[in-house]
Amino acid sequence: MGFLRKAVRGGIALKALQIVQRQAAKPENQRKAKEMLAKVRDSRKKPPQR
Repeated sequence: MGFLRKAVRGGIALKALQIVQRQAAKPENQRKAKEMLAKVRDSRKKPPQR
């Protein structure tokens, strides 16, 4: 029974990885990721306002 559970979990994880890779390859999603990363970087550089 444990082997079956591991196989199912592995299959689900593999499918999720494929979906993430497919979405990451799309130009509009790459642009959004870059914008989000830039926003996070900018917010870390600025000192907190009091």
